Amino acid sequence: MSLFKKELTRSFKKAFSLHEDTATHDEIKSRILSGGQVTGTNMCILICAILIASVGLNTGSTAVIIGAMLISPLMGSILAMAYSVASADSSRFRRHLYGFLIQVIISLIVSTLYFLLSPIDKPSTELLARTQPSVYDVIIATAGGFAGIIGSTRKDKVTNIIPGVAIATALMPPVCTCGFALAHMEWRMLAGASYLFIVNCYFIFLAAVLILDILKIPKVSAISDFQWRRLRRRMVRNTVIVLLPSILFTVLMLRAS
Repeated sequence: MSLFKKELTRSFKKAFSLHEDTATHDEIKSRILSGGQVTGTNMCILICAILIASVGLNTGSTAVIIGAMLISPLMGSILAMAYSVASADSSRFRRHLYGFLIQVIISLIVSTLYFLLSPIDKPSTELLARTQPSVYDVIIATAGGFAGIIGSTRKDKVTNIIPGVAIATALMPPVCTCGFALAHMEWRMLAGASYLFIVNCYFIFLAAVLILDILKIPKVSAISDFQWRRLRRRMVRNTVIVLLPSILFTVLMLRAS
């Protein structure tokens, strides 16, 4: 019986091991950081994605919105920031954070301009759907973050995971919804869409950091146990801060329904 138990435990651990088919650390670094670069090409693609998503949200076309999510480069910047934290590289984290903020600002400007010029000024159901974040969005973003980073760290990169994560976690539509809210001065809509975007970004980032830590990504600079514990405490604190409003919104939503 003890032999059977040992074999079962070994098989179970092997089945869920993340180390069996992991790519080399150099390959993981190259993949993730290259995807987070803010280049002219990425910015052009980002603007195209913003316009496509804005049109889809404005007209209520789900298929068009999905197309925009598939070509959006925002996911790459989030994973690059996660890699920077896992590798204790604060300067690289700042660079990718600034690049991500530039992408978000450009997204807001382009989407706001589109909705200012669009003759359709009534919010579609697709727009309204991005203004009521809940715990379910936290679950989706976390699961999507785990799937995305696990797929990106395999020897044979799983190419169908990142597009699926992009569709599930929906980074582009909330930003464009913020653009609609700014164009029409809908401040409650702006608050809801902004919070949904923050939830999606943060929990994708958190999931990626956890997996990269499990894979023991090499640290760029030495970090003491005290510094690492302090970093973890900050992440726990930030997680609670981001999570609490979604719990409140979920309770209110369930009571209303």
